[in-house]
Amino acid sequence: MESEIQNPKSEIIEIDSLIFRYRAASDNALRGVSLKIREGDLVVIMGPNEAGKSTLCFTLNGLIPHMVKGTLDGAVRINGMDTRRQGVRSLFSHIGLVFQDFESQLFSTEVELEVAFGPENLGLPIDEIKDRIRRALELTGLTNLRGRQPATLSGGQKQLLAIASVLSLEPPILCFDEPTTDLDPKNKRRIFNLTRQLLEQRKQTLIVIEHETEEALSADRVVLMHDGRIAADGPPSEILRNTRRLEECRIMPLQLTDLFEKLGGNELPLSIEEAKKAWQNNSFQLLPNARKKLDESDAEKARCYGRPLIEVDDAHFSYGPDMSALRGVSLQIRDGEFVTILGQNGSGKTTLAKHLNGLLKPTRGEVRVEGTSTARMSATELGRRIGYVFQNPDHQIFEETIQAEVLFGPKMLGVGEKRAQAQARDALETVGLWERRSEDPFTLTKGLRQKVAVASVLATRPGAIVLDEPTTGLDYGELRSMMSLVKRLNESGHTIIMITHCIWIAAGYAHRTILMSEGRIVADGPTRGIFAREDMLSKADIIAPQIVRFSNELGTTILSVEEFLQCTQKTINHKP
Repeated sequence: MESEIQNPKSEIIEIDSLIFRYRAASDNALRGVSLKIREGDLVVIMGPNEAGKSTLCFTLNGLIPHMVKGTLDGAVRINGMDTRRQGVRSLFSHIGLVFQDFESQLFSTEVELEVAFGPENLGLPIDEIKDRIRRALELTGLTNLRGRQPATLSGGQKQLLAIASVLSLEPPILCFDEPTTDLDPKNKRRIFNLTRQLLEQRKQTLIVIEHETEEALSADRVVLMHDGRIAADGPPSEILRNTRRLEECRIMPLQLTDLFEKLGGNELPLSIEEAKKAWQNNSFQLLPNARKKLDESDAEKARCYGRPLIEVDDAHFSYGPDMSALRGVSLQIRDGEFVTILGQNGSGKTTLAKHLNGLLKPTRGEVRVEGTSTARMSATELGRRIGYVFQNPDHQIFEETIQAEVLFGPKMLGVGEKRAQAQARDALETVGLWERRSEDPFTLTKGLRQKVAVASVLATRPGAIVLDEPTTGLDYGELRSMMSLVKRLNESGHTIIMITHCIWIAAGYAHRTILMSEGRIVADGPTRGIFAREDMLSKADIIAPQIVRFSNELGTTILSVEEFLQCTQKTINHKP
């Protein structure tokens, strides 16, 4: 504390009573935001979608008000410069912004050219530009992809490229708007390790908008936003222990903090080490028959599965020379299963998923749906059996109203008008959008557009649904709503195959987990068995959720807070 008083950090960002309303919007996106950020700090901003987080970012580099039009009151100063009086170009070298919609800032034909664009526009010498390209690619792990076209990269690799293109500018302030949404656990750790490295080595100021609560533990400050206002601002140890306020702001509490509060503990741990002490101090213990009850529950789910629905037999697939994506994949998925596929970016997850409904056909091997090779089935036949929800809902939405979008699938399958209308209504009621059926889907939040995409698949009445990262970009409230829907669909008889980088979702919802690495399946089995093997998960660069790691320390693999509550009791000490 004394050293901080002797060498106080200067304030590099000052935001004063900021109010902003987008042109044609009926309400303000920012409502009197005031915030000061010190040089060299890591500030994590959290909050639900439409809280104003991205809007706040756009005011920092001058996009608001110079390019994004609307009504702005209040002031934003970067290094003493009023952003109203500075153009975007003059702020270019002071603050770098990675958009939430990171693909919108990629436009070059090669990875290396993308990273070079910023330094070239700063007029730097060629040797300096080369050094910056090298450093940015090394920091983001993209060195081996420098000659690739951005369009050929996975979603996570594109996100890393957007980050690299901003890092090459080496601005004193970096603002990352949800920098890990499309990243696998390994690359999420890479980005958060990178933020710490930048703070230590370059003394850069970092503002990170993030949904991952556990990652906020390393921040200097956590700022909660809700409804265009700052709801809380303080150190992580204070903000992250208030689970009620986090949930009010639609932010996922830390699993262990949430567990101990619901257990009535007198300590609210943030880490596993703190949880172990609190477990003993509160005299908690697992029920003697906890493991047996969990095993019986898993066995009951398995007994409900039906016949083999999808069979993959030694499937290989390549996008071109030296671009092998699948290398001898074999698996069987039975009717009624809930399967998650986990793995690093570029491990082959999406390529495998696209084989399951015939979007891709294997270059070697075979994929069969209900016993028939996909090579001998039409798109219409496959569409009736296997629905596919893309990672980005905008890749499959194109109609002017929600109802027209959801009607499109049944009509293309030759369903009569009356029956198509009934199926569309049923699908929209299932996702809770029937009352909004006349709205333009592109005016909705990403979470609601994702629900439109799910409804458009449900309306075709497929037996199985493949969901490619269905929770990307959703806040905690939207995420829970989406997963509640997916769970209901599975319980009503739909087979669910889901790709996700959200590991706690895989643990808490899936019956079976498949791990992929470099185009191969490296593990496949019941979810509890997979998450019991943290060493095996680690080899696939996956870290088990906080609640799972803690339960493994206690000797029984528990997959969610809800399961833990059912398996825990408090020891009664009888004193003489």
